[in-house]
Amino acid sequence: VQLQASGGGLVQPGGSLRLSCAASGSIFSINVMGWYRQAPGKQRELVADIDSDGTTNYADAVKGRFTISRDNAKNTVYLQMNSLKPEDTAVYYCNARGRNSAYAAFASWGQGTQVTVSS
Repeated sequence: VQLQASGGGLVQPGGSLRLSCAASGSIFSINVMGWYRQAPGKQRELVADIDSDGTTNYADAVKGRFTISRDNAKNTVYLQMNSLKPEDTAVYYCNARGRNSAYAAFASWGQGTQVTVSS
């Protein structure tokens, strides 16, 4: 299962960006889709995730500013990021966990997309 992320870029503080990540391949089901980020010199951390019934989970640092959603028909997850701060600058990675068409479990990562918040 492959993940293709898009939507990163450079934005001023207070601005917005929307990330998208589409899963493709031999997919039977996707249980959880999520976004992680890694800033220079820091460990990768969970930003938000969403399971197949729409239950969401957010890091405290992004609650109230970021919204995760998914389109199950398109196997796509989105991250709407509002009120961006310089500390949100990082490479953002999407992640998906589920079962492929052979019913084997998979956990896949996207290639990462750079988000830079700077004036």
